[in-house]
Amino acid sequence: MTSRVRVGVVGAGVWAQVSHIPTLLERSDEIELVGVCRLGLEEAQHVADRFGFAVASEDYADVLDAGVDLCVVSSPAAFHHEHAMAALEAGAHVLLEKPVTIKPEEAWDIAQRAEEVGRHVVVSFGWNYLPTFVEAQRLWEDGGVGTIEHLQVHMASGTRQLLEGSSLHSAGPTEEVVDTRTWTDPTMSGGGYAQAQLSHILGWALGVTGLKAEGVFGLGSSPPGAPVELHDAFAVRFRGGATGAVSGASYHSGVQNDRHQYEIRVFGSEGQMHADLERDRLWMWTVDRGPVEIELPPDAGAYHCKGPVDTLLDLVQGRPEAVNRSPVELGARTVELLEAAYRSMSSGAFEEVV
Repeated sequence: MTSRVRVGVVGAGVWAQVSHIPTLLERSDEIELVGVCRLGLEEAQHVADRFGFAVASEDYADVLDAGVDLCVVSSPAAFHHEHAMAALEAGAHVLLEKPVTIKPEEAWDIAQRAEEVGRHVVVSFGWNYLPTFVEAQRLWEDGGVGTIEHLQVHMASGTRQLLEGSSLHSAGPTEEVVDTRTWTDPTMSGGGYAQAQLSHILGWALGVTGLKAEGVFGLGSSPPGAPVELHDAFAVRFRGGATGAVSGASYHSGVQNDRHQYEIRVFGSEGQMHADLERDRLWMWTVDRGPVEIELPPDAGAYHCKGPVDTLLDLVQGRPEAVNRSPVELGARTVELLEAAYRSMSSGAFEEVV
């Protein structure tokens, strides 16, 4: 592709404004900002004027009708299927916010349709493009830890006020207040901490290991009056017999600097792996090789979401070096685990992935 990539944004909330659009504009000579959609015509026009979109609308069809090659879908999760499918049908490649969808069948539907129409879908799992994940994938390609027997995952982040429903200002270059309904209304979000944050670390862990959940027993907890769960504990059975323990917690914003607690341990027949993105550590031990400590750059695990955007832009332009480290198929595997966990929270029973 020699002409500029025509870009549309469906769902231009805070994160699109502080991350996705600025990342695209770092390569302004390669793109043309065609259209933007969000609730509130005045707000949509403000985003268009600020960043230079030609079209501003509350109707995503207006963005797609303007003709786009790449569509950022960063609307609430409940609308991802509708918006992503419409973008694919319009011929666009898609950057899809996490969680991919609320319902697993909708996530797999997007994956199938993307393959049918020959379009790329990159899920915005930003950690999957940072050095720890890239190096962990390399270790896995070299043999990993043999047959996986157990996966241990823990994540905690300063999302307590957000999930309790307090309006937060973004730390990025905008004064806009977060619309907390995106996080606290289960009809829009699908749930609380598990959807908002565990989707990230599951995308990392399942992306490295290739595991697929078979069933989940899930617990969630929150203080009185909170609209969604703030903390999660899952016991998981994976296909092939491996077990998993998944923990997630919201802490008070301001407790520490902006480094999420983010840790994965994988135990297998031939060894084990430990990734700690809070402390920039990646270590593996195997029977044949003994311990291997991977040297990582400073702040290797500090979160940003430039990788998914840059990768999709490279894929759209046909650059052979581009690697999609967060395909929609991976997103669908995270969704089906999370959906089973939420069913289990409701039923109080072990729930199979369907």
